[in-house]
Amino acid sequence: MKKTKKKTHRKVSNVQKRRKIQRYLRIGLILLVVLLIILMLIKIFKPSWLGGGSEESQEEKFEAIEPEIDVELLTVNPYSRPGQPTDKIKGIVVHYTANPGASAIDNRDYFEGLKDSHTTQASSNFIIGLEGEIIQCVPTWEVAYASNERNIDTVSIECCHPDESGKFNDETYRSMVQLCAWLCMKFELNEDDIIRHHDVTGKNCPKYFVEDEEAWKKFKKDVGRTLADF
Repeated sequence: MKKTKKKTHRKVSNVQKRRKIQRYLRIGLILLVVLLIILMLIKIFKPSWLGGGSEESQEEKFEAIEPEIDVELLTVNPYSRPGQPTDKIKGIVVHYTANPGASAIDNRDYFEGLKDSHTTQASSNFIIGLEGEIIQCVPTWEVAYASNERNIDTVSIECCHPDESGKFNDETYRSMVQLCAWLCMKFELNEDDIIRHHDVTGKNCPKYFVEDEEAWKKFKKDVGRTLADF
């Protein structure tokens, strides 16, 4: 009789162990499902929390809306604003001023002064300054003397830079992306229609984007991502 009780006790004990293991497995499975759900939600709404996410998801977002523009049109003259109408706009040309530390208004005033100095023919539709300010010098439907044979069918943007490297600071860069995206929408273009002065003439302009192809690719990618949001 004692042996029977021991066997029964062992059977009960084994059943309890199996049930306990099964309970732990169920709890573990539930926790795993909950964790996966949490990870999916983080990936969707806060991907930066995961670390090692794609670089694109962590990049700054820009808005493809019309930026604030200070319209300071040049006087019509043969040296910086000829008053000649453009053809259909087919591209946007990015330049750098090659004048380290100078402001947008400094460069605008230089273009204006050419009507008196007659030293050269030069201008741009827009100038972006060191604080991100945007000055318009020539209407987009008029030729600016900036991009040689592409003056007739492009909009030109001169960009200020703080030093000899030609690298643009964050404020200037943000305005460059926003202005280019807005102009692309205005003229039904895309980021592939944005070129450098270098791509027209081979000139080292804009210096930083010529010497660092990856930086140029990133800039166009930022414009493309901005356009994709609209």
